Amino acid sequence: MKSTLKYVGLDVSKEKIAVAIADEGREKSRYFGMIPHTPEAIRKLVKKLGDPQNLRFCYEAGPTGYPLYRQFLAMGIHCDVIAPSLIPQKPGEKIKTDKRDAIRLAQLYRAGELVSIYVPTSEDEALRDLVRAREDAKQDELRAKHRLTKFLLRNNIRPPKGVNKWTVKYRAWLDALTFKNPLSTLTFQEYYHQLQELEQRIQRFEEEINRQATEGVRAPVIQVLQSLRGIATLTAVSLVAEIGSFKRFPTPSQLMAYLGLIPSERSTGNVRYQGEITKTGNRHARRLLIEAAWSYRYKPAVKGNLKKRLNGLPPAIQAISWKAQNRLHTKYYRLMSRGKEKGKAVAAVARELAGFIWAVMQEVEDLPQGK
Repeated sequence: MKSTLKYVGLDVSKEKIAVAIADEGREKSRYFGMIPHTPEAIRKLVKKLGDPQNLRFCYEAGPTGYPLYRQFLAMGIHCDVIAPSLIPQKPGEKIKTDKRDAIRLAQLYRAGELVSIYVPTSEDEALRDLVRAREDAKQDELRAKHRLTKFLLRNNIRPPKGVNKWTVKYRAWLDALTFKNPLSTLTFQEYYHQLQELEQRIQRFEEEINRQATEGVRAPVIQVLQSLRGIATLTAVSLVAEIGSFKRFPTPSQLMAYLGLIPSERSTGNVRYQGEITKTGNRHARRLLIEAAWSYRYKPAVKGNLKKRLNGLPPAIQAISWKAQNRLHTKYYRLMSRGKEKGKAVAAVARELAGFIWAVMQEVEDLPQGK
């Protein structure tokens, strides 16, 4: 009997997995049932479904992460992780259950209507978690500062004239503050202590990020990425962590599209309209590139930290770095002279900066990785 492919849709939750199967052909997909979300249950499921070579699994990306994908990969079974936002939806459909979602996944997967995402390696995922944890801590730090300053404002306590916020003098003034009311004293101490704890946490994160930039698995790529102006250690590590493998983008335009930096478009007949950038894809990496793009307002120069970062790098990479400075600086001021808003001009520079990042990565993609 000829074996046929089976397209298996999995609706994954924390404790359970709903399973549906669509056999190759045009028959309706069928609901298999609900299984526990455990490695043992997955192995049993594979045995029941037949030859692993004829199985194609898929599930939506979500909070459960990628352990399921990696288990299938270790078993030699094909699996795709699907982008939830790109799953076709039927208009007017009001009923949503695990069973229906699994059946729908299997049907669309067989029809080739689903878009899979890039799954990072376990090392890249760990690096990304580290970078995002530092980002979360920075947001918490900002909120803690706001709470403290608003508390002081409510109590009509202001720093001495000429003392700027969060300078050494400002912190010395905070350390010397006293309150008549013991409740106010306790509140201030707790707000201030929380801020200090967050600052220490951020310092620990940044120490590890710096170590990864010089000794980690992706250290060679991170070092080369810092050849571009505006991309120092933290930005380089973050970009590598968020994007993962640059090899998956055959052209620079595909990297730009992934970062959501290309213009949106509405065209019909002879009419073509291009609007704001799409802002699709990885928002973390997009924000980093836009921040880096502001550096190209300044005249091209190789000095300071950039000169140190370029020292010892191959001539081809140094040439790309210098070309990027000249081209992007010219682009920024050309757009500004046409009356473009600063934000739009910087977004355009960020888009082209993504192209230079792609070019730099082509020079180093075959370099040996760190231990």
